Amino acid sequence: MHRTGRADLMVALSICLILWASAFAGIRLGLRGFGPGELALLRFIIASASLLVYALITRLPMPKLQDLPMLFLMGFLGFTVYHVGLNAGEVAVPAGAASFIIASVPVFSTLLAVIFLQERLTVLGWTGAAISFLGVAVISVGTGTGLKFEPAALYIVLAALGESLFFVLQKPFLSRYSGLQLTTYTIWTGTVFMMVYLPGLISQLGRASAASTLAVAYLGIFPAAIGYVLWSIALSRADVSRVTSTLNLSPILSLIIAFLVLGEVPTVLSVVGGAITVAGVIILNTLGKATRPSVSRRARVE
Repeated sequence: MHRTGRADLMVALSICLILWASAFAGIRLGLRGFGPGELALLRFIIASASLLVYALITRLPMPKLQDLPMLFLMGFLGFTVYHVGLNAGEVAVPAGAASFIIASVPVFSTLLAVIFLQERLTVLGWTGAAISFLGVAVISVGTGTGLKFEPAALYIVLAALGESLFFVLQKPFLSRYSGLQLTTYTIWTGTVFMMVYLPGLISQLGRASAASTLAVAYLGIFPAAIGYVLWSIALSRADVSRVTSTLNLSPILSLIIAFLVLGEVPTVLSVVGGAITVAGVIILNTLGKATRPSVSRRARVE
């Protein structure tokens, strides 16, 4: 990768990580006025509308008909499953702890890349994955005031799996769609599945506070629309495992933002579990990669 291209990649990833890290606190604020599904729907109605304006101005082309089934699947996994699951988990799990569980996304993504993209792992790679999952287990029993399992953490694990599948499945499509195009299509298709929450959203809009509504609006425009475009651009320029490894920094940023915005102080077990999770991801991504059998094609980015 040329020096200019590497700099562009780092800028895109840095902005994306800050926006995504802020989303955990934004979700907690939004949940004060909306249910998990209703919050996700409102967030992505706003994100879809933002991208629709851009699409009309730039005359964004429609996707190929034969790609629609996969685009709907990616939208369902990457947006419906991920965001409804994350929201449901954050009803009980603090923002900082939730961000640590989501830190397992690189592990899921790498394991799925081994299956679908023929990437390879060493013994240390598999060890790192196991350590990371151990960390998630520690977080799941240490998010409350006592030592007990928090069932809501499973929603976030499900969200992480859905997001990982999305990251891996979108890689081949970035060879024929730009990052902006693919993000737009999958946000739209994911929002279609969320429409089941429309009746509840209509009733909750009248009761939600202005602060909760503004928090959801922020989530729709910045972490959703802008954040996912930047992520797709970065993913089109580097390997899945290499790009997703940068998510290691997100929990640290999320803890800081959650403390500043919400006054949340993480439990000791949450921090310990988070450190274990991130350590496993680092081991996997620095020591666990074998030489890949081939070099994938790079995508066109507009």
